[in-house]
Amino acid sequence: MRLIFTFILGALVFTGGVTAQDETAKPAIPAAEAVAAADKFKPAVPRPSVEFPDVVPVDKTTLKAFPTPTPTPDAQPASQTSMYTRPDGKTRAKRYFNSMFGPFALARSAATAGIGTWRNSPEEWGPHWEGFGRRFAANVGRSVIRNSVMFGLDEALKVDSHFYRSEKRDTTSKIVNALVSPVTARKPDGKRTIGIPRIVGTYTSSIIAAETFYPARYDYKDGIRTGSISLGFNAAFNLIKEFVWKK
Repeated sequence: MRLIFTFILGALVFTGGVTAQDETAKPAIPAAEAVAAADKFKPAVPRPSVEFPDVVPVDKTTLKAFPTPTPTPDAQPASQTSMYTRPDGKTRAKRYFNSMFGPFALARSAATAGIGTWRNSPEEWGPHWEGFGRRFAANVGRSVIRNSVMFGLDEALKVDSHFYRSEKRDTTSKIVNALVSPVTARKPDGKRTIGIPRIVGTYTSSIIAAETFYPARYDYKDGIRTGSISLGFNAAFNLIKEFVWKK
């Protein structure tokens, strides 16, 4: 009996030791896995939905309609630019001929001869048709000399003494342009400069005419005075071109 009791007690001790050893040998569960396992039992929380606008495809044609402006270093403000373009050689030669024998040039010579005949100046030529003819011929001769000198200097100095109507169409700009043009010329870029060709041509033709065409009592002093008057008449005719004869 004592032997049976001892056997049962030993079996119980052996079984309890193995169980305790097994519990101690079990590995510990990592914290991250424990948290993940706990999250499985949490109720799901709906995420807020974000709506994105529809993306419209851009057509290449639309891009071409709005080109990117390319800055130019030489660009100038519109107020400083000019519409002037230097004429070619053929146009300049045609203007040279018209300045002597064109309708406007002949009309100017005739008008000046008419005023001289009305005033009977010079009186040696008389106040009649014969005097008018001599005055008209003298004016045409002066015109040939003046415009030939002016054309030659224009070509040599690369300027343009031709009259151009004002780009600004208000009355003040027209008047200023008409009065300034007789003593100015244009550079190839359109900027104004002192009109040496017209000034030299006007006084040269007047002095030559006074020393050759006119009666002996006339000399270079009369030519200088006549040249100054001629520049004044030129400004008056420019006013006619600005306001009346728009060609």
